[in-house]
Amino acid sequence: MTLTFEVPEAETNTRLDRFLRRNIEGLTQAHIQKFLRAGKIRVNGAKAEANTRLALGDSVTAPEITPPKEMPKVRQVMTMDPHMIRDLEAMILYRDDSVIVLNKPAGLASQGGSGITVHLDGMLDALRFEGTERPKLVHRLDRDTSGVLLLARGVKPASKLATAFRGRDVEKTYWALVWGVPDVLEGRIDLPLVRVEVGGMSRSEPANRKDPEALKAVTAYRVVEYAGKKFAWMELQPQTGRMHQLRAHMLALGTPILGDAAYGQAFADGFAPQLHLHARRLQFPHPDGGTLTVEAPLPKHMRDSFSHLGFSVPETMKPKRRP
Repeated sequence: MTLTFEVPEAETNTRLDRFLRRNIEGLTQAHIQKFLRAGKIRVNGAKAEANTRLALGDSVTAPEITPPKEMPKVRQVMTMDPHMIRDLEAMILYRDDSVIVLNKPAGLASQGGSGITVHLDGMLDALRFEGTERPKLVHRLDRDTSGVLLLARGVKPASKLATAFRGRDVEKTYWALVWGVPDVLEGRIDLPLVRVEVGGMSRSEPANRKDPEALKAVTAYRVVEYAGKKFAWMELQPQTGRMHQLRAHMLALGTPILGDAAYGQAFADGFAPQLHLHARRLQFPHPDGGTLTVEAPLPKHMRDSFSHLGFSVPETMKPKRRP
């Protein structure tokens, strides 16, 4: 049996052998080399090398090496009751024949994984509507990050959108509430990251530029407002798509995101003990032409925190598609 994986944004520019070891339980480097020599591991249908760098949306195929019952499922389709379907439909910010844009709530995983039984990818059959194809996730948000999430309503729009993300034609804007205020109120963080395993969990850490496993990671930032020297409302625009990039970069800047237990700060008195990171705006080339911009309103825990600090939040813009 052959397994097929679609490379997510967080794995862009990752080496093929490292990607496979992370995604196929029990796979060793010896297995990988053997399968590569035999042409049994392919990227977009073509033979590849162990050091091949992967791009967003690449299709990676590899042999299954353990019994199916021991392998993680590539997709877990969930049984949806009417209440769950209504809640899912209520997340829709925009919909047309080619795309669906959701406001993903904090706490809902984009995809399944170890110990994750409820996730958005397993719900997507409920969003077919009049279409015949199952919607596809175009990118991902961390489980505890809320906000704009894009789906493609079919293979053709998914391919066009993957190309747009790969070519950096997509503008992503996040809002975060952080501890402290940066010395420089607007700037650019160019700090390579490397993915490491700590206590069975994956995280990103700063890396030396000469490290062969280091991945380029760039984030533009600006301080929108601040409360004394204790808290700041940050607008963040990632120029690359690394796992936990914004969280790792904010920690490196000395201003960790409020509620981020994994990257510096668990909670503060008077604030909800949740990650204060929100995908506020997504602007991208629409598969049928033009540019679509969609914004997502702040989740309740962030609205409450902003209000507590006296920050004035602008109204959420209605979806806008322009030629």
